[in-house]
Amino acid sequence: MKRILIVDDSFYMRTMLKNMLTDAGYEVVGEAPNGQTALELAKETTPDLITLDVILPDNTGLDVLKGIKKDQPEMKVIIVSAVGQEVIVNEALEYGALSYIVKPFSEEKVLEVVNKALQD
Repeated sequence: MKRILIVDDSFYMRTMLKNMLTDAGYEVVGEAPNGQTALELAKETTPDLITLDVILPDNTGLDVLKGIKKDQPEMKVIIVSAVGQEVIVNEALEYGALSYIVKPFSEEKVLEVVNKALQD
């Protein structure tokens, strides 16, 4: 079973993603409401994939992405954010994100992107 870490400052969003992913047969190994917790949980839980929001209370998702990639260069990260500006999307992809999902999203879109990322 593939293990996923969810990073989002919104409890509602974390719960929604968790329900989608567990219903699809994934194991959610952790939830982080901020960047610091995300970096700690990424090391502790060694997930197969991380979903990461761009706007976090203590950090930007791009900084968290850089931190994760520095410690765990092979980690698969998908950005899930309401911030859909091309500049941010391109930056995230440059820093090593596999994909970028803009909120609001459909369950089909999330599962399609997650399935594809975990197949590679």
